Amino acid sequence: MKRILIGILIVGVQGCASDPVTTASTQDQMCVGTTKLSHELSDKFIEVQDAALLSQTIGKPLEGKLCQGQVYQSTQEVTIYRIWNSTNPGSQLGQWWSFTRPAGKTAGYREAYEICYQWSPLDKLVRCTLKPGTSIVLGNGQSAKCSEYLSYPVSEKQQVFIADASEVTQSCVNYDSVMAWERVED
Repeated sequence: MKRILIGILIVGVQGCASDPVTTASTQDQMCVGTTKLSHELSDKFIEVQDAALLSQTIGKPLEGKLCQGQVYQSTQEVTIYRIWNSTNPGSQLGQWWSFTRPAGKTAGYREAYEICYQWSPLDKLVRCTLKPGTSIVLGNGQSAKCSEYLSYPVSEKQQVFIADASEVTQSCVNYDSVMAWERVED
């Protein structure tokens, strides 16, 4: 009887010892950030329910897309931005956009928006106006695995998903990426 109780205790302790590992890896995949509109945009959208549209945007851990999202419909014209791949002209009006103009280091932008180098060189920018009455999903980025050596965690940065941007955007202006180098302090 003593041996059985000792065996149960050993199994129980081993099970408990592995729980923190499971919890930690689960916490790494928890969504961060908010799906709420900024104060500047809150009067330009209304919240709507569209489970089908939302389901197109939610990704599994390490597969990109959104970690969480909310569907909104625009009530006014809104400026949106997208960085795209010049070697694929069809990507200019793709599905993933931002309300903020990209700035800073390319590597930082990739990490903040979980954009693997295989997906785009990020060498073109388009600024468009979103038409009133357009449904979008606003959410935070899901983690993405780009290779054996590179993956990005979930992000609090908000991304905008537009199902058919070519139909709901207007007044688009394109910009080229320009090489610039900053000195790295040792």
